[in-house]
Amino acid sequence: MRFGIIGTNWITDHFIKAASAHPEFSLGAVYSRTMEKAKMFAEKYQIKHVYTNLEEMFQSGNIDAVYIASPNKFHAEQSILAMKNRIHVLCEKPAVTSVQEMDEVIQTAKTYNAMFMEAMKSTVTPTFLNLKKHLDEIAPIRRFVFHYNQYSSRYDKYKEGIIENAFKPELGNGSKMDLGVYCLAPIVHLVGEPKSIVKNHYYLSTGADGQGSMILNYDNFEAVVMYSKITDSFFPSEIQGEKGVIEIDKISDPKKVVIKYRNGEIKDLTVEHKFETMYYEVEEFINCVKNGKIESDINSHERTKQVVKLLTM
Repeated sequence: MRFGIIGTNWITDHFIKAASAHPEFSLGAVYSRTMEKAKMFAEKYQIKHVYTNLEEMFQSGNIDAVYIASPNKFHAEQSILAMKNRIHVLCEKPAVTSVQEMDEVIQTAKTYNAMFMEAMKSTVTPTFLNLKKHLDEIAPIRRFVFHYNQYSSRYDKYKEGIIENAFKPELGNGSKMDLGVYCLAPIVHLVGEPKSIVKNHYYLSTGADGQGSMILNYDNFEAVVMYSKITDSFFPSEIQGEKGVIEIDKISDPKKVVIKYRNGEIKDLTVEHKFETMYYEVEEFINCVKNGKIESDINSHERTKQVVKLLTM
């Protein structure tokens, strides 16, 4: 499957490295706002076709799908344009910046019979899928404690008066959109939408949230979510139940997951990841396209919409 690339930043480098392990993945074209950047990126990965006009790339016949890693604000617009040109879309998280945008994306996928999937890597990994199968073993569930706190190098620049994209809310960025999404998505995948939420945010002078927390209320349990781009944290995430605790090494990239039962027994739920984490989202996406689907059964349109609802509350 020939992929076009939108976004020539570090996440795209990680994506290409992981995706290249898939036998059906190939690079067909790259788009950038400037020809200089497009050509530099194309030379780096031996990409034959370069574009500074999106519609030209979508109509070129050189790609079957597109990986979108542009600033969050542009995700919906670029995804919709691609699908209208019968190009399948794998879009970085968060897929969109509003519920209305997600509704438009879903309708476009249906109208043009095009595949759309949010590139939420953690929820399609073997270890996370195995966790889902064993969740009831610590039931009844009483609390989720998921966090992603990672001090951003861009915060040092912010303190020097240099404002980069990571702290520009007009681009749909901030700690909840960039990091909190990794906490909210797996909760929605495991237990669905909450009944209500309580939230707290610390805003920077740009209007972007530097850190925040949320409590998601369900009938018989709660989910506590914490995220920050201005502090670090090295504790694991947990799912607490009356029969034990499921400990997750890193919620954004779960590779080591164990159940610690109250009687002292331990069960390892870890499944060996034979590939880079982002490989599994590519595998899921390609399989869906091959099977004529417009959405993934795992990273489904509805789950993505539910997460966007929480991100924008």
